[in-house]
Amino acid sequence: MSPGGDGVAVPDTRPRFPADRGGVAVLGAGTIAQSAHLPAYEQHGVGVTGVWSRSSRTTDGLLERFPRVRRVYGSAEELLADPAVRFVDLATGPEDRLAWISAVVDAGKHVLAQKPLTLSADDLDRLPEVLAAADRAGVRVAVNHNGRWAPPWRAATLLVRDGAVGDVVGVTHVHDKPLPPLAGTPFDDVPHMLLTDYLLHWVDITRSWLLDGGAGPVVSVQASDSRVPGQPAQARNPWSATLSMTAESGATATLRIPGSAVSSRSGCPFWVHGTTGTLRGSVLLDSDRLDLDDGTSSTSIPLQGAWFVDGFAAAMGELMCAVEEDRSPENSAADAALSVRLVLAARDSADRGGVPVEVAA
Repeated sequence: MSPGGDGVAVPDTRPRFPADRGGVAVLGAGTIAQSAHLPAYEQHGVGVTGVWSRSSRTTDGLLERFPRVRRVYGSAEELLADPAVRFVDLATGPEDRLAWISAVVDAGKHVLAQKPLTLSADDLDRLPEVLAAADRAGVRVAVNHNGRWAPPWRAATLLVRDGAVGDVVGVTHVHDKPLPPLAGTPFDDVPHMLLTDYLLHWVDITRSWLLDGGAGPVVSVQASDSRVPGQPAQARNPWSATLSMTAESGATATLRIPGSAVSSRSGCPFWVHGTTGTLRGSVLLDSDRLDLDDGTSSTSIPLQGAWFVDGFAAAMGELMCAVEEDRSPENSAADAALSVRLVLAARDSADRGGVPVEVAA
């Protein structure tokens, strides 16, 4: 944080790295890795020792498109055995996630796992055993919750931590934008996909603000989803979803997707209300902004970068800094698991017709 012209501390939202930002290998070089992970590493000078994908077709031409990538490994085993690899960006799907994490840990490498960490309650119950093995091996396990470093959200996080709005009493998010293509994609096969997968970034950042803002952990979740007019018949998942959370202090949060919004100025506006002020902002689709209102005036907070792709670089940078500084990363797997428990509670609530589901604090 640095002082601004209006006396408001200006948060630094840029990705942070240690001096040595090399030794990364990407295990699972599919669409998200090539559209976000690798461009982020190129842009921020992260050294990539190589990549591996199950299909050789996936990596055709990859070395030409990404000059910082040194090689394509012939197998996952070859990648894990490479002594030049210090960090494995595990960009596979959530299936078999814990098995992959265990394999990376056994190889003595630090892990950045793609989100969601898992969508299995059984996996969450097994996670402490996997993380205990990581502790014994002296490696860190983090999750690619890149949304935490979307500049408006990151700035809001740092201001909340600094006490800029006092105690957080409420958080609200609204999706005022079209949904991405879902019909016919694997995402449409995930039950209650909007609640369990798509909204995970929003659930995760909201849980963080409630906790950092003194509201305590989320203790109750209520959710519903429904089909909407204009939704094509082949789209299996509902296109409307509402998820509400109540924290230990009584503070509340609501996340709302009304459907695939038609808008010439799309974005995802949000509000963080506190006892002494309010943060108002938006993320995505060139809508990035953040204002701090102290009840007498509103100050625009300067922002740097963009969620895509700076957030992806920052998630890896946080893991690297945590290793360098011998601490737990903000995006640790143990912390990410708490957000997964909330979306699973949302799924259960929707299955039960929207009744509140209690969450163990």
